[in-house]
Amino acid sequence: MTTDQEQSAHEQLPSAARPLALVTGVGRTVGIGGGIARRLAASGWDIAFTYWSPYDDRMTWGRESGASEAIGRALAEHGASTAAIEGDLADPDTPARIFDEAEQRLGHVTALVMCHCESVDSGLLDTTVESFDRHFAVNTRATWLLIREFGRRFAAAPGTGRIISLTSDHTVGNLPYGASKGALDRITLAAASELAHLGVTANAINPGPIDTGWMSEETREQCIRSTPLGRLGTPQDTAHLVDFLCSREGGWINGQLLMSNGGID
Repeated sequence: MTTDQEQSAHEQLPSAARPLALVTGVGRTVGIGGGIARRLAASGWDIAFTYWSPYDDRMTWGRESGASEAIGRALAEHGASTAAIEGDLADPDTPARIFDEAEQRLGHVTALVMCHCESVDSGLLDTTVESFDRHFAVNTRATWLLIREFGRRFAAAPGTGRIISLTSDHTVGNLPYGASKGALDRITLAAASELAHLGVTANAINPGPIDTGWMSEETREQCIRSTPLGRLGTPQDTAHLVDFLCSREGGWINGQLLMSNGGID
């Protein structure tokens, strides 16, 4: 069997002993989503992950060639079965399709971790209607639709289900991003009550500014000065908290907006 055939077979064969996490927004190896996926794989989860390369094409960092394959290999090193699913979450049909594909390839989803985003800097006076609507389509509407699919399809044991979203409190000069993330918070936290009958917990995490290649040197220095610990946050900092929330020990934390930002002011 060739390497490509081995990888394809690996992606198609879920491990019965491992629960499945669906992690969205895993488009780059250095991103928060990639860090979370690797941490969960190391803790015994199978991983379905989503990406949308045209978003990276529009951003200053550009597309990372071969990222999904590299991430898949890294997860497989931890024994995880994987499925990489490309999809534009601005399309309202995409969340259901993602769940369909994840279930077909790996089984039912036990944890939904949402790291996807649309994030284009603009303020009150220069944000376009098109940009505003796309931010809310990706950051807000897609979050609701993903949670809805998760709730409708959840089949794991009560007490094991997890919903986690990544949020932000940045608004100045970043109006559509911050506003759409604020709405994401409320949708996520509502799930803690509305999905209580399933024994599912739902929490939002604000990781603060994490340098995944987008920061200028000036921004880096400003963030370091503003953080009591005197360093930048890393994807691993967020990944460790997600890992704990997804564990049995993290099951009592529910309906919370958690600040995990190193105390930045």
